[in-house]
Amino acid sequence: MSIYDFKAESLDGYAAPLSAYRDKVVLIVNTASKCGFTGQYAGLEALYTKYKDRGFVVLGFPCNQFGAQEPGDAAQIANFCALNYQVDFPIMRKIDVNGPTAHPLYGYLKRQQKGLLGTENIKWNFTKFLVDRKGEVRSRFGPATEPKTLESAIEALL
Repeated sequence: MSIYDFKAESLDGYAAPLSAYRDKVVLIVNTASKCGFTGQYAGLEALYTKYKDRGFVVLGFPCNQFGAQEPGDAAQIANFCALNYQVDFPIMRKIDVNGPTAHPLYGYLKRQQKGLLGTENIKWNFTKFLVDRKGEVRSRFGPATEPKTLESAIEALL
């Protein structure tokens, strides 16, 4: 099993099978527009811009489970990301990352790379999972980890 076995839905409502990212290094992030870490959109976009031509992609998954910090609908999320951070990387439909309604991809990610002290649940917005070109989850980074600090880990997989 790998991330390629999962499907998502793009922010504009289209099917977005993760198999479309086969042979790419992928950074999967649960995002929110009204969070103290929202400024990380700029760093995520910078990483995407710097490495996309070498086979790297960021996938944003908006989530409203942490302090209701992603209250908007798909159009509001798209506008916010474009206007405030010029986000060009793919943003998917809003999902849950914890609990019984969690997206199956996140169940897989959490089992593959546990958090602190072996916990699986996502603790907050902007938790990041780095996936290699084979679709295998290689690393998990907490919300406070700035995107720019991931460059060496990304380069090692490119």
